[in-house]
Amino acid sequence: MRNIVLASGSPRRKELLTQIGISFDVVKAEGEEIIGTEPPEETVKKLSMQKAREVSDRTGAAVVIGADTVVAADGQILGKPKDQKDAMRMLRLLAGGAHQVLTGVTVILRAPEGERTICFAETTTVHVFPMTEAQMRDYVQSGEPMDKAGAYGIQGRFAAYVSGIEGDYNNVVGLPVGRLFQEVLAAGVDLRGFANGAG
Repeated sequence: MRNIVLASGSPRRKELLTQIGISFDVVKAEGEEIIGTEPPEETVKKLSMQKAREVSDRTGAAVVIGADTVVAADGQILGKPKDQKDAMRMLRLLAGGAHQVLTGVTVILRAPEGERTICFAETTTVHVFPMTEAQMRDYVQSGEPMDKAGAYGIQGRFAAYVSGIEGDYNNVVGLPVGRLFQEVLAAGVDLRGFANGAG
């Protein structure tokens, strides 16, 4: 099985990889995401490593890409909201301030001569306009925040409240594809050069 596998069911990560011309299969990691007490950067790297390792062991694919995104505000790590009340709590933390979006990426490269692992975290700062309670409630009721870290999607309706970003926009969407491509290229592998499928 000489192919590239994305260890994530995220439609946004899938779109981003497709956008830069990489062909791949999707095999979702099944493990539970457990956010510990480490700094956000260590947390996302560890979570991305768990996903990549699980799928690599299961598939034996030549390249497995694992990724995990969290939002960090006021020293708190915000994962996906548990319910609408939790989403409101997160939006109150983000409105009118700046926060960080961190994506951990792990790439496991398998070759006859052995295995190599690339692991890094990318951080982007996002600035949010002040929001009223009614605006937050309206956004939560749209359903958009419920499957997203930090309870918002920058590429969706929430864009109306983003005043600016510092860093990689794609990282906020869910995958810093530029850095991913360049890091793997530096390791001698061109992700676009793979013919996907058994072989």
